[in-house]
Amino acid sequence: MPSSLLAIDGPMTASIEKELRPQLIETSRGVVEAATWGEGPALLSLHGAMGGYDQGILLAQTVTYPRFRYVAISRPGYLRTALRVGRTPLEQADCCAEVLEHFGVESAGVIAISGGGPAALQFALRHPERCRGLVMISACSDTLDVPIPFRFQIMRILARIPGAMNAMRKKIEKEPEKAAIRSIPDDALRMRVLQDPEISELFFALQLSVLDRMTLRLPGTENDIRQTRAEMGYPLERISVPTLVVHGTRDSAVPFAQSEALALRVPGAEMLAIEGGEHVSIYTHRSQVRAAIDHFLSRRAG
Repeated sequence: MPSSLLAIDGPMTASIEKELRPQLIETSRGVVEAATWGEGPALLSLHGAMGGYDQGILLAQTVTYPRFRYVAISRPGYLRTALRVGRTPLEQADCCAEVLEHFGVESAGVIAISGGGPAALQFALRHPERCRGLVMISACSDTLDVPIPFRFQIMRILARIPGAMNAMRKKIEKEPEKAAIRSIPDDALRMRVLQDPEISELFFALQLSVLDRMTLRLPGTENDIRQTRAEMGYPLERISVPTLVVHGTRDSAVPFAQSEALALRVPGAEMLAIEGGEHVSIYTHRSQVRAAIDHFLSRRAG
């Protein structure tokens, strides 16, 4: 497949399914949905809440230059991967290892966004020989105690109302700036995203993807909420793979303090603190984030 930017136009179902051709992979725990795209060193991408393999690819494209072979799974409870395949981050990490083996990937760089963080940490702990480097981006690494966004409660209700998702899609397409305010309240940062054609395309592709088959993204999201509110207590000092931590200092979804502690506890970890960045810093500060991640991964391309 080509390594150029994946163009998104029209419904995500029609465009990204056709482009990526996701597979259903038999693992020891059950069937896992996964896709691979691009050419070059392998990079495993773990999505966050309301995600899926499609968002894994989009997020990887946002934070890296197009010179990798992206491997993305729908974590258990998302899209066509049943929740019973692996509710815990430990179980999800083992599924990732089997997916890489299926694709003939001996080792890969790993990037995790938000709620994908716990599974990525467990992957680094349990399968260090398969992990060339770990990048945690606005990622959860300890028990969360922030309130669950009220917007999620509303979306959970709307997802079950026929036509509601299509109406929301049309509203976003008609009033993109108003839709962006919810994620990027800062006027200057929001305009930075909206005025850059490439970044805005990626940003709205992600926004619209949430509305595609939302009911199939809810079980995984509700499980992520349970898992991230539970005691983690991971032995982070035992992580032996090179690690880069990227986090905005004003992140209200996953506190910046979590990443500060992570960077201190993981031996030799590097830290990129995005001053004033929020949970969507990969868009508002894309150049800064992408340059740091590229520099980190280029030393471990393998």
